[in-house]
Amino acid sequence: VRLVESGGGLVQAGGSLRLSCTASSRTFGIYAMAWFRQAPGKEREFVSAIDRRGYYADSVKGRFAISRDNAKNTVYLQMDSVKVEDTAVYYCAARLYTATMKTSEYGDWGQGTQVTVSS
Repeated sequence: VRLVESGGGLVQAGGSLRLSCTASSRTFGIYAMAWFRQAPGKEREFVSAIDRRGYYADSVKGRFAISRDNAKNTVYLQMDSVKVEDTAVYYCAARLYTATMKTSEYGDWGQGTQVTVSS
């Protein structure tokens, strides 16, 4: 499935940003969707995922919210109370059925969108 992210940009610490990821699949509803991020010099890390419920990394729990609109083939990541350490390229990923937190278990990836949080 082809994935296209949007919504990245520059935001001040404490502000908000909403990322979107639109998938090309006609069977979007059967996919588990996830967001990962990668900061310069660091490994790609799990942020959030959704199948029938949402899952969050401890570092974003209570600040980020994942949701999906199956009619629009789109998954969203609402980022509130952002911190400088949230700065990274954010990637959307998809796999069939069940969400996981492991990068290696997702076969389809978007091109990424840059999020920069200034202090």
